[in-house]
Amino acid sequence: MSDLPLSGFTIGVTAARRAEEQIALLERRGASVVHAPALSVDPNRIDEAGLRAATEDVLAQPVDIFVATTGIGLKSWFTAAERWGLLDDLTTHLGGAEILARGPKSVGALRRFGLRELWAPESEAFDDVLLHLRGRDLRGRRIVVQEHGQSLSLAAHALRRLGADVTTVAVYRVEGAADPEPMFGLIEAVAERRVHAVTFTAAPAIAAMMEAAGTTGHRDEVVGAFQADVIASCVGPVTAAAFEMWGVPSIYPDRSRLAAMVKQLEAELPSRAAGTSIDVAGHTLLLHGDDVLLDGVEVRLSPAPYAVLQALLVNPGTVVSRRDLLAALPSGTAGSEHAVEMAVARLRAALGTRVVQTVVKRGYRLAVAS
Repeated sequence: MSDLPLSGFTIGVTAARRAEEQIALLERRGASVVHAPALSVDPNRIDEAGLRAATEDVLAQPVDIFVATTGIGLKSWFTAAERWGLLDDLTTHLGGAEILARGPKSVGALRRFGLRELWAPESEAFDDVLLHLRGRDLRGRRIVVQEHGQSLSLAAHALRRLGADVTTVAVYRVEGAADPEPMFGLIEAVAERRVHAVTFTAAPAIAAMMEAAGTTGHRDEVVGAFQADVIASCVGPVTAAAFEMWGVPSIYPDRSRLAAMVKQLEAELPSRAAGTSIDVAGHTLLLHGDDVLLDGVEVRLSPAPYAVLQALLVNPGTVVSRRDLLAALPSGTAGSEHAVEMAVARLRAALGTRVVQTVVKRGYRLAVAS
């Protein structure tokens, strides 16, 4: 077994932008990577006419509060304004407002164009920006909100209920990946527990994956896998918040950075796998990611016997029926109890005939001490 910290683990990557960098970081640590972009490679799909109309609407009246939500959105908006000859007018107009920024990337974009934020939440969460605004008297105040790829119409409506005059500026809309097949494949891999973790670098990627899972009829299985066995790894709290509505626990690093997310997985995955050592039929069986060791010697298993072993390990010593083992086999395996018998036979050939016991008319169990 390799000494690399992520050796034996399979990790799904849903990023489109900077995917190569993330994949390289994971593979250098020994991981096998399944790349399934959830979103378009180019999320900057700008409706030029619509954005210009929104910009002229912003310029038509004084702005009291301006909320910047993303660096890429702000940069795209100001770059478009420069093409139209409106950049100086726009930055001067917004410069007279109280500026709130959601996070460091929007802060950086603001300062690049000569603007400075008055306040930004430590959490980088838009909900905390709303909380900050809700604690104030907004009656008659004009608020301009730069959207972040998904509509903030509900947030705008909530602010309007507090008396504010709210204008949202949709700089771009995030679109799904042009080819959905890799995502469909990743969804099946998550549902079947063939990946150990999936990484997310944007909240819309989570929404896109869940929508695709619903389309294929696997949403419940995906949610169940993330709740029990597969780690949902997010780049930061803003992305992780998108999992809350699904009841899915996720992990994210203290700093919302790609390298920090990978570093956290480097520590988290081996620690979760470290406890999968059991005594069975006089031998020590250890699972580390996809690696299987019997008395310290690595054993190579094909997908079907590996799936049977995983199912038997859920509750070691408990009888698992042939029907349940059949359901655990990888998709594409012949759908009959004969397929289960063949997988069990191959598992016994690899681990020893005494490791898996047959319980007549009931199924199979691991031969652990009672």
